[in-house]
Amino acid sequence: MMRFLIPVLVLLLSWAAPSMAEPVGGIAMHGAVKYPDGFAHFDYVNPDAPKGGEVRRHAIGGFDNLNPFIVKGQPAGPGLIPFETLMKPSADEPFSEYGLIAETIETPPDRSWVVFTLRPEARFHDGSPILADDVLFSFETLKTQGHPFYRAYYHSVAKAEKLGDRKVRFSFVPGENRELPLILGQMPVLSKAYWQDRPFDQTTLEPPLGSGPYRIEKVEPNRSITLARVPDYWGQNLAVNRGLNNFDRLIYDYYRDSTVALEAFKAGRYDIRSENEARKWATGYDFPAVKDGRVKKTAFPNKRPTGMQGYVYNLRRPIWHDARVRRALAYAFDFEWTNKNLFHGQYTRTKSYFSNSDLASSGLPSAGELKFLEPLRGTIPDEVFTTVYDVPRTDGPDGVRGNLRIAAKLLEEAGYVIKDGVLVDGATGKPFTFEILLDQPIWERVSLPFVNNLKRLGITATVRTVDSAQYEERMKTYDYDMLVAVWGQSETPGNEQRSYWGSEAADLPGGRNLIGIKDKAVDSLIDSLVAAPDRQSLVDRTRALDRVLLWNHYVIPHWHMIVDRVAYWDKFGMPDTVPSQGVQFNSWWAKDAAAQPAPRN
Repeated sequence: MMRFLIPVLVLLLSWAAPSMAEPVGGIAMHGAVKYPDGFAHFDYVNPDAPKGGEVRRHAIGGFDNLNPFIVKGQPAGPGLIPFETLMKPSADEPFSEYGLIAETIETPPDRSWVVFTLRPEARFHDGSPILADDVLFSFETLKTQGHPFYRAYYHSVAKAEKLGDRKVRFSFVPGENRELPLILGQMPVLSKAYWQDRPFDQTTLEPPLGSGPYRIEKVEPNRSITLARVPDYWGQNLAVNRGLNNFDRLIYDYYRDSTVALEAFKAGRYDIRSENEARKWATGYDFPAVKDGRVKKTAFPNKRPTGMQGYVYNLRRPIWHDARVRRALAYAFDFEWTNKNLFHGQYTRTKSYFSNSDLASSGLPSAGELKFLEPLRGTIPDEVFTTVYDVPRTDGPDGVRGNLRIAAKLLEEAGYVIKDGVLVDGATGKPFTFEILLDQPIWERVSLPFVNNLKRLGITATVRTVDSAQYEERMKTYDYDMLVAVWGQSETPGNEQRSYWGSEAADLPGGRNLIGIKDKAVDSLIDSLVAAPDRQSLVDRTRALDRVLLWNHYVIPHWHMIVDRVAYWDKFGMPDTVPSQGVQFNSWWAKDAAAQPAPRN
């Protein structure tokens, strides 16, 4: 009887195997994708948008490198380099990807491996096909010679193998990590033939061979980059591209700082400006072209998690090792005064690393969160369990004075004393001094009032603004006491959290663990977050991580808003729908396909 059952069982398993990992056109982090196989286009585009014209954008600083995947040099930015990826995300889902270079994706329910089958029509700009060898070369090159970020991002990939000329498989190390197939889908594919005779880890101003809808047409280092449409782009009719990439030419001009850039915009030197300064948005657009309608000002709503922006303590400096010191300095930052007097009341104070989403912690921990926090009791701040997190406020009757008294008490508890009006370490007598490193003069007007409040505590803080190249180098080598930084977040946080807060990333040159966190409890929470099997468990685990980050006082939180502020010359059409991820400029088009650049004042 058993001899009969065994072959039947084998036959049944062989029939069942395809259903466990069927090739599909899209994949979601959790649950099902929004768009079924064979969909026509994303909902937030105009599928019949006209092609033609040009758009001129701006950037701040400069560049000396067209390879954005390495740590050396000052890159022009991945958005300006025309490499395609295996998959393409949608902008109206938490985290889903659809086939771009890859025609289909296969992965089993436990997501222990993923297989990509490449489109036969996928081509580099020289006409050569994109093959499995290029994918494997890209993976190995990025991991071994690329930015340290890639080593952390791909560290859970155990094996990469070629299954055919257009088929590759990635196998993962044991453990729950549902995001890994989507992470591999984000991988840019490089030409093995192009790079095999060129040093990948060196800066270059030679436009590299790409595969996207645009190729680099003209480069003026530190001044401008022009991209031109590829007329025979292989992917122009794909559903993921329909209604996108509508301009014949994209021009990016570089400016020294945002003030100069705004004046250039007023003069019509470029066409679209995303405004991240509240004062400029409130007062900087009072010029004729706005009044007569030639320039539009629009606040486009979004539902993106805001992430965290703030003054960042570099824990590699001993001055910041005591959490009471870090907490004390937060009382010297007067957000209410700053928002009223500098930002025209436009901002909301940030109280979470995941604000504007259901991932943000609030109140006391829920039962779902406690499941992950309780095992860490004693290794994380007690306040995580007992106290609702909030930021210091100065809108009471005492204003900042009351907060400074609290700060002084915390500093005293940490062993600091006042001598002749100067705060010094009670044990060594060393004065409390540090430097705030900035890369834009606009931050000085925010930082100097903060410095003045610190002076009232006996602390000497200096502000130093450096050029973008020096700032980039000092960030890469973690050569700062404090700086302003931003960590963006998605609706489905995952492996990138390791690069933000993980111990292994703390010593990687050019990494994103700018704080220098080395904490086993944080590592444990990140691991649990990455392993989340469904949306609710992801929410619980993310909120638990959020609480621990907040109560360790690693940053002095800044502010956020939930709209994209955009000014633009009235030469564009745009879809009626703005997706949850915010305005999508690559879905815009020229009202007149033969339109010239915006009129000059």
